[in-house]
Amino acid sequence: METTIAALQQRVAAARDDIIQFMRDIVAIPSMDSQLKEVGERIAAEMNKLGYDEVRFDKMGNILGRIGDGPRVLVYDSHIDTVGIGDPDEWEWDPFKGKVEDGILYARGACDEKGSTPGMVYGLAIARDLGLLDGWTVYYFGNMEEWCDGIAPNTFVEVDPGVRPDFVVIGEPTKMQVYRGHKGRIELRVVAKGKSAHAASNHLGDNAIYKLLPVIAGIRDLEPKLGDHPFLGHGKITVSDMHVKTPSINAVPDEAVIYIDRRMTFGETREEAIAQIEALIPPEFKDSVKVEELFYEEPSYTGFVFPVDKYFPAWALEEDHPLVQAGQKARQLIGLPAAPSGKWDFSTNGIYWAGKAGIPSIGFGPGDETTAHTVRDSVPLDDVVKAAEFYALLPALIP
Repeated sequence: METTIAALQQRVAAARDDIIQFMRDIVAIPSMDSQLKEVGERIAAEMNKLGYDEVRFDKMGNILGRIGDGPRVLVYDSHIDTVGIGDPDEWEWDPFKGKVEDGILYARGACDEKGSTPGMVYGLAIARDLGLLDGWTVYYFGNMEEWCDGIAPNTFVEVDPGVRPDFVVIGEPTKMQVYRGHKGRIELRVVAKGKSAHAASNHLGDNAIYKLLPVIAGIRDLEPKLGDHPFLGHGKITVSDMHVKTPSINAVPDEAVIYIDRRMTFGETREEAIAQIEALIPPEFKDSVKVEELFYEEPSYTGFVFPVDKYFPAWALEEDHPLVQAGQKARQLIGLPAAPSGKWDFSTNGIYWAGKAGIPSIGFGPGDETTAHTVRDSVPLDDVVKAAEFYALLPALIP
């Protein structure tokens, strides 16, 4: 093993400049709103250069790279779409050209989550060359996640390529630690119906906004009453958006809608989460205020539609699970300092892989999630390169 580690680290060190340039190239390509065709083409070119056995886009428009055809299947999942840049004036540098300062690359998507892609793509090719993929079929899966968590892996298993992996590694930022779970979530909306009238005669109308005020206040005060778990933590709830339908700004609104992001820990159920919101509706509004689950059926940039409800259960592997232990051993062997396994605060594609499909999954990636979706979106370049060692070694350690 010492000889293998030395050879692996030598190969990664030799590829350092290529890995960093690859990283700079992919953050320079905008891939917001799930428009990942161009960045997918750049990633495909790198995989073809490295001699992957198969490189193609799937029906949804995600980019796939495969090495090997062994009986065991391992997927490296990295979402390559990003959120938008928000107000351009908030950025002190071009969010796509980025900047490097003290060894840290600042750019949109650097942390969330393009930072894992170079290490995955190069790590798997190096693992092949060193004979570390015997018995495996491994996939790099560069996908769209920001538009709807879990939908891309759902299509991977059920549509194209129609493969159910044995294990998954999620490249969302983990500060180079092994993560083994996170809370689930459900997205809801509350729709209030009223009656429109001219604002000058508001007594003739029925203001839909006012009907939501007790619900909003109840949600604000609900969080301390939500479930808790020693590993995943406390349930969370937030009113995340509000839309109003009104003939004009001089009229009584006849419809108001709030959107709710509900993070669910172990022990909380879909039915319980919905019932908690319904209980906040005053009795006199029960007929005109309704709680609804969100359902996603928007087409991807290829026109592919995969309808899915926006409920995803919490998930976690045990500390002693063989995949978690393999990840910890890989960290140790490549010289990373010991650290307990952790969890994400935000949501990942693990809500499908592990939460719905029950496929053992862990997370490992460079970057700190606290910079995600901010103008400080960033990743240490040394970690982008070092991650390739982990991704290359891990398959040989999974029992």
